[in-house]
Amino acid sequence: MSTLHFPWLDLAILVPIIGWFVLSLLRNQEKARSITIVFTSLALLFAVGEWIDFSTLNTFEAEESGSLIVTIFSHHVLVVDELSAPLLPLTALGFFLVVLSTLKSKHLRFPFSKILLYESILLGVICCRASWILIILLILSTIPAWRDLRTRKKKTRMFSVHMGIFAVLITVGYGVTSTQNENSAWHFFGVILLAAAALLRSGVIPLHGWMMDLFEKASFGTSILFVVPLTGAIVFLRFVLPVAPVGILQSAAWLSLATALYAAGMALVQEEARRTFAYLFLSNSSLVLVGMELVAPVGVTGALCIWISVGVSLLGFGICLRSVEGRIGRVSLKSFHGLFESMPSLAGFFLLTGLASIGFPGTVGFIAMELLIEGAVEYYPLVGAAVVITAAGNGITILRTYFRIFTGKSNRSTVPIGLRTSERLSILILSVLILCGGLMPQLMVIDRYHAAIELNSRRTVPHMNPVNHSTPISQNKVTHE
Repeated sequence: MSTLHFPWLDLAILVPIIGWFVLSLLRNQEKARSITIVFTSLALLFAVGEWIDFSTLNTFEAEESGSLIVTIFSHHVLVVDELSAPLLPLTALGFFLVVLSTLKSKHLRFPFSKILLYESILLGVICCRASWILIILLILSTIPAWRDLRTRKKKTRMFSVHMGIFAVLITVGYGVTSTQNENSAWHFFGVILLAAAALLRSGVIPLHGWMMDLFEKASFGTSILFVVPLTGAIVFLRFVLPVAPVGILQSAAWLSLATALYAAGMALVQEEARRTFAYLFLSNSSLVLVGMELVAPVGVTGALCIWISVGVSLLGFGICLRSVEGRIGRVSLKSFHGLFESMPSLAGFFLLTGLASIGFPGTVGFIAMELLIEGAVEYYPLVGAAVVITAAGNGITILRTYFRIFTGKSNRSTVPIGLRTSERLSILILSVLILCGGLMPQLMVIDRYHAAIELNSRRTVPHMNPVNHSTPISQNKVTHE
């Protein structure tokens, strides 16, 4: 296996831990935001360095050699591949921008130290290849959000029950599959448990209640950072996709598709902005699972591209709603707020990020949605139609939310509510990524296609054939290449 030229992964993971330790010793909480910005920006710098370093190796995967974590554990603990290479800087960017766009009025309530600890755990989740260590990290990654609920003196039963079930499912499921023969009934049972764990963490119906509860009770920033990295999809890719039989993948695909349609419909009728965002995110993230569960190279490529699109566009969409909420409180969609004159640039960015999430032409989501629909139609034509309906419903929700927040009779405030410099910088960074990804999608598509082909080739069970039964995926692989 190739090795990176510098211990980027070590530094990206350890820097937030150092920041968490510094904040735990800090008595003046007014400086917490500035310190957190420094450490999240350093983590972002090292994550980008990892991506650039990995790109120069021209290989599917690489590991660190002689790093601290490798010395403590063993080789093949931290491995970066074509799948995780862009996810590391994307995740680090999300933490940096959420902290950067946090208003001063929320400094004392926002859990900066917990965010740094969560970032370190999540970066470890993305690049960890030691299965039991990965399971421990996945379970630990639920604690910061749970602590945020406890700090706010909110009821945690809904969240605790679901995450507890997730911990049991993934632990027992992997314990069974790793010790049983692949052809045994117990192995099949273990795969079912792992698939259930991935679907639960992704919020697939009827196991989505924890996500709505989290957005209603936790801080908006914590909720965004907990769901946007799509941890459930990571569980699915690492534990389920390589070993799951076709029947389990098909069942999971239909459940994910039903969730996408259900969430799109629910988003249309919500009267509170947070719940609207939660259902929009759930609908889009479920499409990622639909593409991966079809196991077609084009469909998986579209799913992986949507993963990046969701990470960029809905992160920006959430930051917009959070900025509005920081000025006027919880945003109700029962009436028109007329905020366009006060925040015209935020209104434009709100529309840009929302349309990017549904695949509007010229944005990062356009080619991703096209690939997903093409891959779905090849195997199940009705799935392609359902994806289009889902995107149309989400588009209506985005426009409805935009009109409710930014149009109507202007309500001028005696206190300036325009965007701060840090918020403008966040908007600029995400706008550039959204538009560049839409106007120049070649690099992203090629990279995601190579990752999809490799994931497909590493499956240890037979693949699905298209509806017309003309050629199996193994032959399609040669054709596409």
